Amino acid sequence: MKQKILLEIKNLKKYFPVETNLFGVPTSVLKAVDDVSFNIFKGETFGLVGESGCGKTTIGKMIVDIYKPTSGSIIFDGTDLTNLSKKEHRKYCKDIQLIFQDPYASLNPRMTIGDIIAEPIIINKLVPSNEVENRVAYLLNCVGLAKHHRDRYAYEFSGGQRQRVGIARALAVNPKLIVCDEPVSALDVSIQAQVINLLSDLQAEFNLTYLFIAHGLHVIKHISDRVGVMYLGKMMEIAGKQAFYERPLNPYTQALLSAIPVTDLSLKKDRIRLKGDVPSPIDPPEGCHFCTRCFKVFKGCEIEQPPLKEYEKGHFVACRLYNKS
Repeated sequence: MKQKILLEIKNLKKYFPVETNLFGVPTSVLKAVDDVSFNIFKGETFGLVGESGCGKTTIGKMIVDIYKPTSGSIIFDGTDLTNLSKKEHRKYCKDIQLIFQDPYASLNPRMTIGDIIAEPIIINKLVPSNEVENRVAYLLNCVGLAKHHRDRYAYEFSGGQRQRVGIARALAVNPKLIVCDEPVSALDVSIQAQVINLLSDLQAEFNLTYLFIAHGLHVIKHISDRVGVMYLGKMMEIAGKQAFYERPLNPYTQALLSAIPVTDLSLKKDRIRLKGDVPSPIDPPEGCHFCTRCFKVFKGCEIEQPPLKEYEKGHFVACRLYNKS
């Protein structure tokens, strides 16, 4: 049975002006996201990984309409959101929610937890006013918190509990897609596992779809169905979880995977050490963005950026090693 595409990203770009001339026209731009395309199927978790500054969080913010794309399309459930007016876009806001990286900064310190969760329910008129309190209690229970927690403030909770509140707030409007922007990176390792397990349980219970943005490949491995790797604003590789971890194609992906710590020494692989620093997104390399650090670079890599193409079924890669045409 063919899977339904819930979110389709087509040739998405986001350029931030760095310098402008006397007329306000940008003369220099930072290419945070540069011609990225991928899709997310209904009910799956798509993991998006890469180094800091690669553009993964910028993509998440464009999906939830915090940033406007420079060009490209964000097609959600068959509707191109980039062509909608603010009024037309508003009705899709509750269908796409965001879980923030910092579980403290994302919560209003002057509001109780109950009011934070109740606010989107009341604004969207999801239940009658006399049922709001019961709905809040139900959502708190879903994320592992008690009913009496509703009268407390964010500073009274631990980091893991705050993130559970953020998850409950995202669930409050019955979304179809949740963008998880590094939701466990600020938490202790033991708490990370609890939150990941909670997100998996909620996905099954509420039929959710996730875009899971993270640095840690070990985190992505446990929760994702497919994985996309970004580098300097470009998508380098997309594959199913098993193919991604067992048969990585792009040299950048291979380098990332080689850096994962292992406890079983018999499984230890040689670490691939990349030379140099990540180029500036204001002035990226002419050809493949990774060519200045790639350990498999050859003639032609510095001339043309290879497109993201399907090398084998469901496995896409942007690398001239697999596309020399």
